[in-house]
Amino acid sequence: MTTRTIEYTDGDTTLEGFFASEVSSTAPGVLVCHTWAGQGDFEDGIARSLAELGYAALAGDVYGTGVRGSTPEENAALLQPMLDDRALLLRRLEAGIECLRAQPEVDESRIAVIGFCFGGLCALDVARSGADVRGVVSFHGLLGSPDLLSGEVSAKVLALHGWDDPLATPDAVLAFANEMSRVGADWQMHAYGGTVHAFTNPHAADADGGMLYSETAASRAFQAMRNLLEEVF
Repeated sequence: MTTRTIEYTDGDTTLEGFFASEVSSTAPGVLVCHTWAGQGDFEDGIARSLAELGYAALAGDVYGTGVRGSTPEENAALLQPMLDDRALLLRRLEAGIECLRAQPEVDESRIAVIGFCFGGLCALDVARSGADVRGVVSFHGLLGSPDLLSGEVSAKVLALHGWDDPLATPDAVLAFANEMSRVGADWQMHAYGGTVHAFTNPHAADADGGMLYSETAASRAFQAMRNLLEEVF
């Protein structure tokens, strides 16, 4: 496996991603969008797993090189400016997509975006923008829509959701479904019963806070992701 750290920019802000690939020629590229803590070991591991499946993956960064949170309070302080300025967030995501496309191992015509928690919202915002990507996958993502809709969503959309997620209530799920249907998206949502937020993260252990790992839901969700990537590529 080939791995490397890649610096790229959005204006004056330097961003830092982790790239992984096992291919000898070119392969479809997958951008991995990070949680509210910033790009780190969890996202690097996802990139490695995608490389093992035959993709070229970039764990991207929207906060900036070395800008990471280590407590819920720090994470929230990093997250909020991105939620307040979704145009800035989208620009950072577009920078990551273009960095991914530029890698020699990547077939630039075949790109997908996945993300976890805050990163799930990022993946959905890429689709909402009308970006030229084949598919997006949101794992336990925030579902609220910005005013960024292009009028059409060309990417196939998969949302993987814990039904008891306190950060994405049934009302938010219904609003998301209505939004995707209104713009004519090819979309699907898998809802896992008895499952809360952060269910793919083995370190999530805050049951009272609604953040808890579920091995069963995680396994089902990753299989659903693999199915979609095979379909769009």
